[in-house]
Amino acid sequence: MILFGLLLALLALLGAPLFAIIAASAMWGFYSSEIPLSVMGIEIFSIAEMPILLAIPLFTFAGYVLSESRAPARLVRLTDAVLGWLPGGLAIVSIAACAFFTAFTGASGVTIIALGALLYPALKQSGYADRFNLGLITAAGSLGLLFAPSLPLILYGVVASVSIDSLFIAGILPGLLMMAAMSAWCLWVNRANRQPVANFSLAELLSALRESVWELPLPFVVLGGIYSGYFAVSEAAVVTAIYVLSVELIIHRDIRLAQIPEIVRQSMLLVGGILLILGVSLASTNYMIDAQVPEMLIGVVQEYVTGTTSFLLLLFCFLLVLGAILDIFSALVLVVPLILPVAAQYGVDPIHLGIVFLATMQLGYLTPPVGLNLFIASYRFERSIVEIYLATFPFLLILAAAVLLITFWPDLSLMLLR
Repeated sequence: MILFGLLLALLALLGAPLFAIIAASAMWGFYSSEIPLSVMGIEIFSIAEMPILLAIPLFTFAGYVLSESRAPARLVRLTDAVLGWLPGGLAIVSIAACAFFTAFTGASGVTIIALGALLYPALKQSGYADRFNLGLITAAGSLGLLFAPSLPLILYGVVASVSIDSLFIAGILPGLLMMAAMSAWCLWVNRANRQPVANFSLAELLSALRESVWELPLPFVVLGGIYSGYFAVSEAAVVTAIYVLSVELIIHRDIRLAQIPEIVRQSMLLVGGILLILGVSLASTNYMIDAQVPEMLIGVVQEYVTGTTSFLLLLFCFLLVLGAILDIFSALVLVVPLILPVAAQYGVDPIHLGIVFLATMQLGYLTPPVGLNLFIASYRFERSIVEIYLATFPFLLILAAAVLLITFWPDLSLMLLR
């Protein structure tokens, strides 16, 4: 059994697909327990019984349509018209635009690539330091994962069997805290040279509003529809996909009909990978439950961890390292089933655990040496990875402080639910 585990670890390090590693471990577990391997197929296809999974491909498709359109440019123009006249306002514009875009695409790397081309030249032209610009865009790309309709939030709700509506609400204040912390840092760093981009112009604001009038209702369609009770999450996903496609294809005509098949292909590649990993992970999780792995893990943790505070601190350190070496979707389906029962032993609310999990994992995207966003930014801006490390390090510290506050202040996540 140990040799088989070492072999799987070696294959993972050599780049074998994650779903194959997970499936192989589950098959070996069932085989060694003399359980028929046909159970694997039943476990994998059991995800088809989860109606909420309909939301994943639809929200992902809507996000990819937005990224291929001129919606990012319109969003930047609008936020610039609202905040650009403030000293240091363009930095806050960048944070707000990246958070909004990441919430809908569910992928911070896409945000860095899509908005980097717009924001980086604008920041440079406005006199912001080059290293600051690199760090800001790289760090801001990870914001937004706590806001609806973030795909990781939905996936956590599926894996942990908790209310996705509640997760959407719980993520609002922690997400705003992370944005506010970054905004305050940006204003402080540029306090000596914070010239506004331009004077406030009512005409420019009205023009930007007219140009963005069709994208502005999107958050209200998703959040308002869900919280008012008109839509379930899956129904809100259907409405969002149809609405986004209609706006970008028919009204703005940013997307041509011939582009739709390619957009569908790209978005469904991501969705297919997630669903495949989720399916085999359910099988692996059920085997671990049968083998009483969570109970053994609880016993080990309780031997060394005496209280909730020390458990949360250990969890923060563990997730920070995990986020640096594993993508958020794989971590969700692999780790959440294991830590949920352990967290329950220490009285950690599963909704709060989800917010802590996602906030720390998005922080892991910026953690050297292998944080995913660091490499994406290095590729996008054609800079050395060391330069990206140095540029993002101050933002990493600021966001780490915010995540620690989120971790040890559960009411920040739960007060709106109460």
